[in-house]
Amino acid sequence: MPPTPPPLAIRPLVDADLAALLALYTHLHPADDARPPQPEVQAIWQGLMADPSNRYLGGFVGTQLVSSCVLLVIPNLTRGCRHYALIENVVTHADHRQRGYGRALLHAALAHVWDKNCYKAMLMTGSKDESTLRFYADAGFDGHDKQAFVARPPA
Repeated sequence: MPPTPPPLAIRPLVDADLAALLALYTHLHPADDARPPQPEVQAIWQGLMADPSNRYLGGFVGTQLVSSCVLLVIPNLTRGCRHYALIENVVTHADHRQRGYGRALLHAALAHVWDKNCYKAMLMTGSKDESTLRFYADAGFDGHDKQAFVARPPA
């Protein structure tokens, strides 16, 4: 029987968590070496922290941030004026995967958006890996409900 993984404490990230989040993001897109200048990062982070529609959730093992996602709750005029939510940048540190941390984090994210009376929560992944798709399905997301379209700026 494999050893029980250490417990995961989930909480909203705060200003002081920025450096740990940026380090964790190297596990999201390892080849992404385009780092914006620190003053720009700080300005964006401060804006995100000040916006009540944004929430960064972090999963901690002890004091180490090992998993994170960002939630955006969007006001809406349809569906009885119920909000909807986007979940993005779901990441777990490579050394802490396959322990249930990502699933626990997504369950906490969904609990938050349901508490905000959202009628749906959406996330997208570019991964075609069956294990990644199964991970999202096991966490409560239906990959067959809608078709996503993505536009990117012209080169």
